[in-house]
Amino acid sequence: MARTQVAIIGAGPSGLLLSQLLHLHGIDSVVLERQSRDHVEGRIRAGVLEQGTVDLLTMAKVDHRLQRERLVHDGFALGFAGRSFRVDLKGLTGTGVSVYGQTEVTKDLMDARAAARSPPIFEAGNVGIAGFDGDHPTVRYTHEGRSHELVCDYIIGCDGYHGVCRRSVPAALIQTFERVYPFGWLGILADVPPASHELVYSNHPRGFAMCSMRSLTRSRYYVQCGLEEPVDAWPDSRFWDELRLRLPVDVAEAVVTGPSIEKSIAPLRSFVVEPLRFGRLFLVGDAAHIVPPTGAKGLNLAAADVRILYRALVERFRTGRTHLLDRYSDQVLRRIWMAERFSWWFTSVTHKFSDDPFGHRLQLAELDYLTGSTAALTSLAENYVGLPFSPD
Repeated sequence: MARTQVAIIGAGPSGLLLSQLLHLHGIDSVVLERQSRDHVEGRIRAGVLEQGTVDLLTMAKVDHRLQRERLVHDGFALGFAGRSFRVDLKGLTGTGVSVYGQTEVTKDLMDARAAARSPPIFEAGNVGIAGFDGDHPTVRYTHEGRSHELVCDYIIGCDGYHGVCRRSVPAALIQTFERVYPFGWLGILADVPPASHELVYSNHPRGFAMCSMRSLTRSRYYVQCGLEEPVDAWPDSRFWDELRLRLPVDVAEAVVTGPSIEKSIAPLRSFVVEPLRFGRLFLVGDAAHIVPPTGAKGLNLAAADVRILYRALVERFRTGRTHLLDRYSDQVLRRIWMAERFSWWFTSVTHKFSDDPFGHRLQLAELDYLTGSTAALTSLAENYVGLPFSPD
């Protein structure tokens, strides 16, 4: 039987970031991950970081490569009705966002945990948690053919939507809120220069399209598609043709095509559970909430959870006080629902929900109003770059 102060289930960015921040404050943690390191590092995910997330990575001392390689974006473009409009994030809010892939964030965090001689335990099987409603939570798992038991003070569920932590909570104690969207995003990654130096979100009668990037030589593109469509139905040539059809002409002409190095379809959903604390078990990131990717909030919202929780754990282990831990659920849920609202709204004005021409005209009217109103643009920009945190 082993012991640690904090057991973290899941070695995605939120679990690794929490472990790193706790380490810098002298708090022991063990991170368990059911997948292999190669699998975790190979996940293709978001690439837009709010300044608050960059600041937290700096605080965690894992920003060296980030500061050198990130692309700072002071705005993005909205495409609709055949034209393109630039949203001046910095001019409207005083700040912008950074483009740096979640895959790279994960690698940086893994390197930091390895350097501290506290790497995650990968390929941990049959993970089960117990006792989180009392004073001595335990985590049981198998690794390399042997059974292990880990006693801890707190269990943190960073194990995603399908993880064991949320599923271990009695159904009577948890409430679920969910909206599943009737479409997905078909995304490809290609080693071609991006079509624009900033992100492009495009509303089109055929469906949504997006131009993003991971670097100046690697691009990430998306088109809205049906959930029932197989990836095989989208050869590269079809994807590139459809993408260009849905973009403003000037952006479409700048698209450089090339063979895809990754292609996948992701469903869109909005999902929140309440509360996020159950005795000595806390839920973080996708274990607690999922947003449509339209507003680039997924990783940033998980980092915001970590920002609040790590400070609460530091207070608890330094002073014995649980004031911040007791506030965790209420504090993060307020921010979560604001991000859910923004992501739902941004999805609703950029995506095709039906063949109803009236609905599309309403979207165009909304976008026309938005791009002509400084107040409306400021609201969009404030949400996109990340809402401020409440005073501690």
